[in-house]
Amino acid sequence: MKTHLMKTHLMVGGGAGFAGDRIDAAVAVARDLAAHSGPRFLIFETLAERTLALSQDPAAREAREHMMLRRLREVLPVCLDAGVRIVGNFGSWNPQQTARKIHTLSRELGCRQPRVAVVIGDDLLSHQTPDDILNLSVDATGTANDTLIAANVYLGAFPIAQALDQGADIVVTGRVADPSLVLGPMISALALQETDWDALACGTLAGHLIECGAQVCGGYFADPGLKEVPDLAWVGFPIVEITDTLECLVRKPEDTGGRIDRHTVTEQLLYEIHDPAAYLTPDVVLDISQVGVTDLGDNRVLVSQARGLPRPDTLKATLCFDAGWIGEAEISYAGPNARARALLAIDIIRSRGTRLYPDMPLRCDLIGVLSAFSSAEGITQTNDDQGTEPLSNPDGANDVRVRVATSESDRSRVEALLGEVEALYTTGPAGGGGVRTSVQRRITTASASIPRDYVTTQVLMFGQATGE
Repeated sequence: MKTHLMKTHLMVGGGAGFAGDRIDAAVAVARDLAAHSGPRFLIFETLAERTLALSQDPAAREAREHMMLRRLREVLPVCLDAGVRIVGNFGSWNPQQTARKIHTLSRELGCRQPRVAVVIGDDLLSHQTPDDILNLSVDATGTANDTLIAANVYLGAFPIAQALDQGADIVVTGRVADPSLVLGPMISALALQETDWDALACGTLAGHLIECGAQVCGGYFADPGLKEVPDLAWVGFPIVEITDTLECLVRKPEDTGGRIDRHTVTEQLLYEIHDPAAYLTPDVVLDISQVGVTDLGDNRVLVSQARGLPRPDTLKATLCFDAGWIGEAEISYAGPNARARALLAIDIIRSRGTRLYPDMPLRCDLIGVLSAFSSAEGITQTNDDQGTEPLSNPDGANDVRVRVATSESDRSRVEALLGEVEALYTTGPAGGGGVRTSVQRRITTASASIPRDYVTTQVLMFGQATGE
């Protein structure tokens, strides 16, 4: 195929791949889009399952909202001046409040007041009881003592397209499927219908390629000595151009680090795909089994031949449960025989924990020694002669950190058990120091399948003059 004959119908840039993603890389994407003409969109994917769970905590919500405003502060003037429209799923707990804060931020920056649209409908608990939701999926419940505190369904792309069709400069959503952030602009720009399966598949593929930010540009790809990535400290974020031939041209802004080639794109293409011939999304079942990946050089890759099948009858939802409290405590041992002293500290904690808190789970680790690939209990036996401790750390290690973790519905009991670690200052092995403790709400998640007729979406417009 002669690529110079292809015409770009729209450009979509990735501004974030998760809530804590780097901010400056999005500015380069916004400026690149601003230098072009035609339909252009900057998307922010900031709402993973982990973020949904964290957003149940007020302090975490405030931190995420602050990060969102920092992110928009850098790109709003560029995007509003150049007609680059923004779509982001940064409204997980209160999309309307997010819209108002965007208007306030625009005034602070001296920008023109944008039309902000809010897509609602993902919050199932706003119109269903916890029991109704749990009855929909027998494998989606928590433990007997857990309480369902949030249930968010993955919405599709058409409400986003509706918001853009109504003139929104910025679209704020709650939980939507990640690729829908790109597919929504494509539906609006090309006036796609719900049964245009191959076109919907193309947009979904485009969204899947850039939804994780710098991953497709080498960020998650890098592995020194095996998969080298240049100038990773300043890795660029991706831009996808969707052509009139329903192909996706993936590139990144000039003068940014990283790499885009057949290898990085192929790895991202397969990322989190359960079945390459049937990747389920709210809008279409994507078939990438015949997709072609053509390296055009100069950090440009063409991806083609996505195929679409009719969308599934159900929608995925993430359920969040209040599972009590989780606590962690750490203490260090340094100097000669440090490892042996650390293991003795663990023996002490396990002995006292078993007697004083027999119903509480307890995990003990030597961090960096056996904390990544081990059982749920961590180090359970400190007698090397029994052959049950496959430590990779040499006996002569002179700097070892002990980590102790537990969870319980009663915060005071979690704090009491962690107090056993602090008590090691004078009651445990010699030379313990640097105790740190942390207790936080424990939120667990599960997935459920929700019938489509349980879900109703709505687009609310917040006008330029009043912000309402």
